[in-house]
Amino acid sequence: MSVAAAILAALVLVLLAPAGAHAGPAPRDTGSQPVDSYANAVRQSVWVTTGLDGDRDGKPDRVAVDIVRPSEPAAAGQKVPVIMDASPYYSCCGRGNESQLKTYDKSGNPVGFPLYYDNYFVPRGYAVVLVDLTGTDRSDGCVDVGGPSDIASAKAVIDWLNGRTTGYSTRTGSTTAAASWANGSVGMIGKSWDGTIANGVAATGVDGLRTVVDISGISSWYDYYFAQGAALYDGGPDALASEVESSAARSRCSAEQQALRTGAPRNGDWTSAWQQRDYYADASKVKASVFVAQGAQDLNVRTKNFGQWWDALAANGVPRKIWLSQTGHVDPFDYRRSAWVDTLHQWFDYYLMGVDNGVQNQPMADIERTPDHWTTDQAWPPSGTAATRLGLLPGTANGLGTLSAAAPPASGTERYTDNPAQSEDTWAAQADQATAAKVSFTTGVLTGDLRLSGGGTVTLTTTPSTTSAHLSAVLVDLGPATIRDYEAAGEGITTQSTRSCWGDSTSGDSACYLDTAADTETVQQTVFSRGWADLGHYDPALHGVALTAGKPYTITLQLASSDHVVPAGHRLALIVAGTDNGLIVAPSTKPAITIDLSRSSANLPLVGGLPALAHALRGGSDSPRAAGGPATAAPAGGPAAALPASQAARLR
Repeated sequence: MSVAAAILAALVLVLLAPAGAHAGPAPRDTGSQPVDSYANAVRQSVWVTTGLDGDRDGKPDRVAVDIVRPSEPAAAGQKVPVIMDASPYYSCCGRGNESQLKTYDKSGNPVGFPLYYDNYFVPRGYAVVLVDLTGTDRSDGCVDVGGPSDIASAKAVIDWLNGRTTGYSTRTGSTTAAASWANGSVGMIGKSWDGTIANGVAATGVDGLRTVVDISGISSWYDYYFAQGAALYDGGPDALASEVESSAARSRCSAEQQALRTGAPRNGDWTSAWQQRDYYADASKVKASVFVAQGAQDLNVRTKNFGQWWDALAANGVPRKIWLSQTGHVDPFDYRRSAWVDTLHQWFDYYLMGVDNGVQNQPMADIERTPDHWTTDQAWPPSGTAATRLGLLPGTANGLGTLSAAAPPASGTERYTDNPAQSEDTWAAQADQATAAKVSFTTGVLTGDLRLSGGGTVTLTTTPSTTSAHLSAVLVDLGPATIRDYEAAGEGITTQSTRSCWGDSTSGDSACYLDTAADTETVQQTVFSRGWADLGHYDPALHGVALTAGKPYTITLQLASSDHVVPAGHRLALIVAGTDNGLIVAPSTKPAITIDLSRSSANLPLVGGLPALAHALRGGSDSPRAAGGPATAAPAGGPAAALPASQAARLR
């Protein structure tokens, strides 16, 4: 065991009174302890029937389930809860910062499990279950990219763990395997596609799923590929399926590939295929608690996904917790390791073992304000947050307007021409310069802090000069700061050469992982919230039309959720432009856009509402500064590499 792990274990023993891991309901403030042998754990594979026949071979598809569970509880006649990660990546691409794959011995028995969940939690009385989604690795069927088959294949395993469907000891045999060792309580966890599946299964309301830990997961696949009709990536679900499917699926799933292509057209229109992959619409069915961990600068699974999911869960009274980091698409194990493992341990103990440790009463939100400096909120967004309407006023020079609490002007216009070679970083760096490619609306210098928390909107009445147009709106903190470099290769972290250990190891499965540190950069401005749209999709029904040049159209762009403090001495800016290079695909034309300021405005989630803005502009000792000091800023280099990367690499 490493020094860090030894200190952590000692700290747990000091703070938590010793208790047997399988002694029934635990008294308050005790937690599961590493009393079971990881080396002697039971490792087995089971194939669970899904009731589907996606590959059309006339037999129900079976999904592969690899299990590692402590042997001691079963020997004592006790059952254990399950931590489950359902993924398409166990053989093609790997999991975690070190891209770990499942490994097997010569007989096909599981040996190595990716990530630390088994090493840490199995000795504490949990089973860890890793599921190959349909069409991947050792499972039957076809890849469905978040669709009904994906969700059904993971849900079927929860049904099996609760005795509601059948498992088999081999992929094709008839010998059944029962989950007699499981107590029926399941917690799903995973990053990216894995977290997405957890969200989708939760939205079915399946019995037995007690909690979900959603790390950078998708809540609507439409919003992974499009932003109000504007394409975010240059490929669709069919391309992603081809990167993760098994060789067997590749040979027999051409019809399913074609269905993905036709069901998810690249024109940005909403279809039934997207409806099938829209989980937040079914948030009313969620019975599980949800713990969201999200990089606020994630330009892969963009933050609209967590924001709308969170809001829908809140509206339905779902118990929930959130961590918001300054990173991009990064697992909290790699930016706040010790605190994450400790919090995750408490979370699973409470929701899966019934340990009354008080985790449900802890602050709802942990937010990273500066690299490695975190603040908390008892509720998120915090009490007093209000959607606040701000006017877009003309300035003293063309393209340089004012963002103000004043009512919209009776008349006035601003104009820009789409330049697909420029990105939000270029616009932000030139916020105070009159340039042809964007329009800036800025506040005066703040003399007190101003916090924005949640998602906002920007309503624009615009007249294009051509038959197609894309719009971007970004919120910018204008002022110097040191931030995590989320546009670098590590998306805000650097991987070190040292290792720390989190649990027990065997010769085939190490609990020791490469350490990481914050990768930081000093910058002069931060883009902290974004919204994009295709103007032809101005109708909320998301069915696009060809534009008429010279005709005005009104559209409301949705700004992705974030939490940011613009500190005293900085200014808040809203920049409106065309194609955001590297983040949306350019339209077929390069229109000039005229904005009618009398019919345009922003609706921003200000903590304290309009009075907070007025106070931040005039200053005062009680300005709404978040504990932890000023917010931070974004780097100047553009994210131009976002579009060309393979879809599987992006979504890992």
